[in-house]
Amino acid sequence: MKNHVLTSLALTATAAALLTGCSAASDTAESKAKPYGDCEVTGTAGEFSLDTLTEGTLTVKADLPSKGWYNGDTVESITDGVDYCILANIAYRSGIENIDLKNASFDGLIAGKAGDMDLTLNQITITDERRKIFDFSEPYFSSTAGIVVPQGSTITEDTIAEAKIGVKQGTTEQIFVDEVLKPTQQVSVFPGDAELDAAVAAGQIDAAVQDLSVALGAANASNGRIEVIGQFDSGQQMGVLLPKDSPNTAVISDIIIQMREDGTIDALASKYLSAAYGTDPTDIPVWSTK
Repeated sequence: MKNHVLTSLALTATAAALLTGCSAASDTAESKAKPYGDCEVTGTAGEFSLDTLTEGTLTVKADLPSKGWYNGDTVESITDGVDYCILANIAYRSGIENIDLKNASFDGLIAGKAGDMDLTLNQITITDERRKIFDFSEPYFSSTAGIVVPQGSTITEDTIAEAKIGVKQGTTEQIFVDEVLKPTQQVSVFPGDAELDAAVAAGQIDAAVQDLSVALGAANASNGRIEVIGQFDSGQQMGVLLPKDSPNTAVISDIIIQMREDGTIDALASKYLSAAYGTDPTDIPVWSTK
């Protein structure tokens, strides 16, 4: 067993330790056009050009809120966080004044059922299957899968495959558990992270496997009811998701590359994620599935 350093494609080892996530939300029409909120924008205004649904507005759908990534209790209250501030920088560098942020379920987003949008930035893992129906930008973060258990659980690396495991519907963690971990008991599937973590805390399942960033955020907010005891290196990379054959894909990739190289993504991770998780992910042991 060894300690694992989470990697962002442009982060230092310290900043990389702060990574990553998805949150539970309902599919609603709740939205509000926003300026750049509390985000600090960098780069050159209007250096790039995007072909958006509404002129002067970047229309975005995401599974909201998401602590550290989209901070707030409602869509209207979200004005910062890593993903929101990446959006703000994309808009600023593209000469776009407003972000129209709309709520959508994660499952709906990755199934292509969220309706019209310019893009979504929602800690979505790039997969070959998803590439068949969407475009993805260059990756902006990498992550692992965390193992969440009730406080005091006796589950170990050797016994996790025999446990009753829960996952969030539509996630790469669900695929990982089904195809790689292959537990002996039937896997329980939940519509959102909140329901999944509540099931762990209530003892309805023995463990949850979910994006490490989400797992750490949930454990930090649980008042000691749940904890993260391990992580699987699932080799996941996250990108901006766009409609298939979007005219903006190459431009968004150029902006992401620029933001990695100029240190903007590093700075956002350092500013927002350390407080959200309250622990160093490099201290979480990496478990093997063999």
